[in-house]
Amino acid sequence: MSRLAQPRSTVPRPRRLEPDDVIALVSPASWSDEPWVAQSVATVESWGFRARVGHHATDRLGYLAGGDRERAADLNAALRDPEVRAIVCLRGGCGSFRLLADVDTDALRADPKPVIGFSDITALHQVWHLAGVPSVHGAVAGARAGTVRRLLIGERADPVRSDSGRFGAELTTGGTASGALFGGNLEMLARGVGVVDNDLAGHVLLLETHREVGLGMVDRALTQLLMSGALDGITGVAVGALEGFEDYEDREWTVLDVLRDRLGSLGVPVLAGLPLGHLENPVSVPLGVECELDADAGTLTVAPLAA
Repeated sequence: MSRLAQPRSTVPRPRRLEPDDVIALVSPASWSDEPWVAQSVATVESWGFRARVGHHATDRLGYLAGGDRERAADLNAALRDPEVRAIVCLRGGCGSFRLLADVDTDALRADPKPVIGFSDITALHQVWHLAGVPSVHGAVAGARAGTVRRLLIGERADPVRSDSGRFGAELTTGGTASGALFGGNLEMLARGVGVVDNDLAGHVLLLETHREVGLGMVDRALTQLLMSGALDGITGVAVGALEGFEDYEDREWTVLDVLRDRLGSLGVPVLAGLPLGHLENPVSVPLGVECELDADAGTLTVAPLAA
């Protein structure tokens, strides 16, 4: 697979959605069951849009929603369909990374439309970022799902506020930062090193993670991003959910010690305790658009997604 690099041309931002526009629902990673698909369709239609479910959205091949060819076909069909104005990923899980070389980036640049998802979908966010097209880190689920609708119709979402009672909030330093917001799941960002050529200079980095194999995964992922130069020139860090690490300790260190040690070398403002990522009711935020991070006030304010 050839390395994916930043395009030279400027791409227009996606247009804001209007009533009766089509939103595609696809499964580029793991499969979704019929009740979850039906619930997602109902949510999209309650917003006044038409839902179009991918042909292979409920296929199953182990933990994948069918074969790579079929998952890529659904994603590219949505990119090439002029009626489709946004793409919702029904779930994360595993498998998005396999599709990076197959995404029709020419179609994406010719007709920009946001992709919505998080966790494993961070792999696709990197493709959208390289294509110069904003996307949405979040989900069409939970009590805050309506934020996605507001973003799609061109509204500016409310500032995301840090919760001092949320695990990890004590990582917050002080100061302010600005720049385009980009990032997502820590492991997926690290896996992209050497595959996607993200230039994050001048960006505010968004990070969220969840515990699978202990603190070593967090340490290795952050070290890989640092040593590869992927984080050179970032202006600030916004830290979301650190799911599963609340009561976890390894030889007297917690995930907070690892993050302080690794992020501290960047010398930039850090705002933590944000309700982003693996949560029951996550907040959704645009990626690839300007933001203001205010660690003193505890807020992350992001510009509108659509033109």
